[in-house]
Parts: sequence; C-alpha cells; structure tokens
Amino acid sequence: MANSSEIVDLDAISLAEAKLAGKIIRTPVLDVRQSGLEEKLPHASTVTMKLELFQKAGSFKARGAYLSIDALSEDQRKSGVVAASGGNHGLAVSWAARAAGVSAKIAIPRTADPFRIEACENLRADVVLCDDIAAAFAAMEEIETQENRIKIHPFEGISMTLGAATCAKEFFEDANDLDAVILPVGGGGLISGMSAAFKLLNPEITVYGVEPFGADALYRSLQAGMPQSIDKVDTIADSLGSPTALPYSFGLAQKYVDEVVRVRDDDLREAMTLMSQTLKLMPEPACAASLAGALGPLREQCEGQRVGLLACGSNIGLERFRALTAR
Repeated sequence: MANSSEIVDLDAISLAEAKLAGKIIRTPVLDVRQSGLEEKLPHASTVTMKLELFQKAGSFKARGAYLSIDALSEDQRKSGVVAASGGNHGLAVSWAARAAGVSAKIAIPRTADPFRIEACENLRADVVLCDDIAAAFAAMEEIETQENRIKIHPFEGISMTLGAATCAKEFFEDANDLDAVILPVGGGGLISGMSAAFKLLNPEITVYGVEPFGADALYRSLQAGMPQSIDKVDTIADSLGSPTALPYSFGLAQKYVDEVVRVRDDDLREAMTLMSQTLKLMPEPACAASLAGALGPLREQCEGQRVGLLACGSNIGLERFRALTAR
C-alpha cells in the first residue's frame, strides 16, 4: 500500500489538472460568515467552503470520471464502460462517456433518487437497477466479465484519486492559509486524493474525514489497520454509502488522513437545512457532511482555526430534499 501511494505526487496532480483544463469547472470558494450560520461554527474560527456541487455532472466525481475515460485505449473505448454507483459516480461516468462517444452501463440501486436515475438515462447511459448498493457492485463485476466492458470503479484507482487531488489543489490555491480541512468520506476515493494533495502542498495541515455511522467502513478500517467491510449500509447519505474500504484508497487515507469522525443522519439533516436557509443551496446529505462534522464532533478541535469545508456535490431532487429536511 505504501508503494502505491508514491505515484500520487505533485507532478502527477499537475498533469491531471492539465488534462482536465477546459473540460471541468474550477468551482468557487466561499467565505462562510452568513448570518444564522457563522454563530454555529467553531468558536473564533474562520471557515471557507469549496462549492464543488456546481461541478459538471453535479459533483467532484466528474474529475475522476473524465480522467478514467481519457485513459482508455481505442479498443477499450469500443468496448464501453461499466460503473456501480449510488448516483453521483454514475452521473459523472455517464457525462464523461457521452462526451467521449463511449457506451456506458450504470448499475444503481432502485432506491436511488429518481432524479439521478433519470439524469443518467438522459445522458444516454444504460441503467441497470439493483436491489441495493452491494448488488450494484456485484452487477458491475458481472457486466465487466460478460460484456468485456471496462470497469470504472467509484473510488478505487489512480484516476479517481488524482481527480479528487485536483480539487484539493484548486482549494489550496484559493485558500492557502487553512489550518484544517474537513472532507466527506464514502468509499475513500475523494479523501485519498484530497488528503494526499493537501499534505503534499502543506504537511502541517490537518485532514479530517466525516462518515455516517451507518456507512463507516473507512473509520473501522483505520481502527483495524486494514480494509474492512460492513454488513449493511444504513444512511440517508447514499453517496457516502460504500459497503467496503479497498487497499489503494485505504493506503493513501492511512498515510495522509489525521482522523475520521462519524455523524448521525439527523446531523446531516440539520446541516442540509442550515445550508439551505443560510447559503440558499439544496444540498444532498453527502454535501452537508463536512459542515455536519464542523458543527458536531470536530467543533472543539477546530476552535480558533482556519477551516476548509467541501460541498462535494448535490444531485438531489426537490421532493427527496423536502422529505429529508422535513424532520
């Protein structure tokens, strides 16, 4: 695992950034001092949020998905790609594949937000509905074998990691005085790349991850010192609902992440509501995870610090947003 992390260096990140130039959006950074929100943040802190929810395909996943498609050979492009997703990765792969003229098949839980399923279909992907996220991963593996499609894993691999790293590099360039960053955690692709980039750019920065209690595979993996799986994913944050941690992304997280904390679904609902009321955004649960961490388990650690938060994406329909925040 240590050896695999060595290929994520500043040269590799800069090369990935050059490949993405003009293909994605350099998302804005916001000074979080809005009335109704500032007083709830850690005492005497200054907070900056990168609004990656404005990215192509609605999330940071567009970065890694584009790099994954870009790396395919001509023969692989003809074979097409397959991905498993709770929604955001599927949307990103659908977007990147369509832009490149590549066939895409997406395995997605039938319980996913209808907005996400429809969006994948609108991007001309072939959607395969599955019972849950574990079944979607199994379907991805089966389709890869049976149809000879190229698998684009949602978080395990160099392209997804480097894509996330470019997001961190932008954040650092626009807010280079941060003491700490708080990042959402799903399978580990986002935090593996962003933590590596932040630590390479500033070894003194503290990197925190935030996972839901009902999908805490990386938390458990770091506690155990090796990748772990969980029996059941049970969280409203479907974009963070990975049932397992995997060696490559885990190795980077183990090397670069200082601490992973967990939040309840109600914490995510509270942060979603706050972001809607004060920032006029409509975040999905995963998008609110960084703020939930700052308001809850990381509040004391972040007092008096300059803190960066990531609004990682927001592919959510109005009906689901209202249903989740009604409580």
